[in-house]
Formats: sequence, structure tokens, C-alpha cells
Amino acid sequence: MLIHVCLSSHGFGHGSRTAAVLAELAALRPHWRLVLSTGLPESFLRLAFGPVPFELRRCRWDVGMVQADALGTDGPATLLALEALDAVLSEQVEREARWLERQEGPRLILADVPPTAALLAGRVRAPLVWLASFGWDAIYRPLGGAFRARADQALALYRQADLLIRCPLSLPMDWGVPALDVGLTASRPRLDAEALALQLALPAARDRCVLLSFGGLGLSLDPALLAHWPEHVFVGPDPALAAASNGRLLPPGVRPLDLMPRIGRLITKAGYSSFCEAFAQGVGIHLVRRDGFAEAPVLERDLQRHGWHRLLSREQLEAGAWELDQPLKPPLEGPLATDGASRAAAAIVRLAEEGSADPIVPGGRV
Repeated sequence: MLIHVCLSSHGFGHGSRTAAVLAELAALRPHWRLVLSTGLPESFLRLAFGPVPFELRRCRWDVGMVQADALGTDGPATLLALEALDAVLSEQVEREARWLERQEGPRLILADVPPTAALLAGRVRAPLVWLASFGWDAIYRPLGGAFRARADQALALYRQADLLIRCPLSLPMDWGVPALDVGLTASRPRLDAEALALQLALPAARDRCVLLSFGGLGLSLDPALLAHWPEHVFVGPDPALAAASNGRLLPPGVRPLDLMPRIGRLITKAGYSSFCEAFAQGVGIHLVRRDGFAEAPVLERDLQRHGWHRLLSREQLEAGAWELDQPLKPPLEGPLATDGASRAAAAIVRLAEEGSADPIVPGGRV
């Protein structure tokens, strides 16, 4: 069985989520062939997938939103990028289809979550599974103008699938396809967190250890801000952190997730995979509010429902007013199930081998 993964190039969160599911899939069916078709950097993919073997084909299936920085989006640049993708998409679909047709054995298309994967699945007559917490239709439609037509196009393609694996913390996805709700889709730490803590000279108290992480684009902060919190040690991927006495650069080959068992709090933007990992590892989230992206208020709402948290404005972030001396606010509801990746992998196996998936939950149609 060949699993051909059309993976969004919009951000690292899609890649992290897919890596968590494919790690479980590889454990269930180690002889299956995993092919990633994406524009995400190979260095990130190798780190995210770790020991899970995969083949890489360089393709860009979607644009998502062009980001001005980790907290802002650029609408006009996004429309230009979508037009540029339109110009090459037909040729790309045909190239990938011809390649797939030369491969032996059955195949299944898994997409997170570029709508154009439906064009490829239809061309090669392969089953199609969406792995998603939102679709680009829900992101584009509130932006109005030319984005409305883009939303309509995406929705028409999202309706062409055999299964939607609907992740938590999600926007509405009323696509009229069979749907399976799953829990958190987080990978597992792979490294010894205590050894990492020694290497980085972290305090023994977990609550004094703070991750500063803002996704693939990152966000440059003045390292002098760390002086506001001399009792805390801050770790993150930004090399500027090393300029502060209480700042630490995340070592090469180490994911933020690998250190989370020793981390008390995470300062971050709204991001699906970051939330999943923090929830699963018991890390409190200091969320910096983000405007102009429809997923952000949904994640903020669900953070308050399911995670220990505090909410910060961008102005607070840039002033160093991070509220680390304040207690975390408890969730309004209970925790989410943590078996999402394994349930998603099992559903893919059943669809690939038997043509069926788990019983459909409310919101999908048989």
C-alpha cells in the first residue's frame, strides 16, 4: 500500500499533525510506503518524522495564507500567490498522477488539508482522506471580496472525499462526507527530557522553565525582555535568546515537544499542533492573541475550555508583561482525549484494507 500525502505548505503545524498520525500508521503497517508531497522544508520533515521512513516529492498543493509575520497575514500577497499556483497546478497534478500510475500496488491519498488533493485523487481514482481541523474555505470566506470565490472552489473540492478525520479544536467542516471525530493528534517526546534539562542548565522547578515558540516563521523578541523575569529560564528556537543570561537556544535536532516534560509554561501564538502537544504534556499556555485568521478565535475559545492558560495581547508580549507570576487559569471543561493519532491511523488502515472506517459520528454522513 502506498500512502501519498498531499501536505500543506502553509505552516509546520500541518506537518507535525501528519507526522503524529503517520508514526502510528507506520507502527501498524511498517511495510506500507509513505510518500510526502509538499513544499515544507526537508529539514523540518526529518525532525518531525524522526525514525519513520518516508519518501519526499517536492510539490506545493496550496497557499493557505501568506503571513506578514507569526501573528499577522497578508491578504493581497495571498491572492497573488493563489494566482501563481493556478498557473502551474494542472501540470503538477498531471505529473504526480503519472508518477503514481507507475508505482506498483494500491494507493490512498491523505491530505492535510490542501483542497487540490481532490484533483489528484480523482485523476488516479484513489480513495481520499482529509486530516483536518479546518478547511481553507472557512479561512477565506470571512475575508470577503475575491476570497469568496476561492472559498467556494475549496468547498467544492472538499466535498470529493471518502473520509474526513476531524481533529479537535476545529472550525466547522460541513463538507457532506463521512466524518470521524478524534482526540488530540500529538506526537510523543523522543528524547530524555531530564538529560536535556541538565544540558541546558534548567531550574529544577518545572514552572520556572518557559518555552518561547511561535511556529515556523518565528517571532523576533528583544532578548532584554527576559530580564523582567530573572527567576525563569526561557528556551526557544530564536538564536537571539542566547544573548540573555536566562535564555537558552533549543539545541539542533530537538523539538519543543521533546523538552515539554520539563517545561511549565509555553508562550506562543494560536496553533493547533502546539496546543495538542502542550495539552498532552500538561504545559500551561500563555496565548498571544492573533488577528485576521479565522482559526485563531476558535483556538482561543477551546484553550479556555480545555487547557490551563493565560491570555496576552501583542502589546503585552512586546513589553515583556508575560504574567508568569500569575497563576494559570483552569479550563472551563475537562481535558480532551489524547488518542487522536492512533484512532486516525486505525481509520486509514480500515479504509485502505476494507473500504470502511470507524462508525461515523454526528456531523458526517454515511
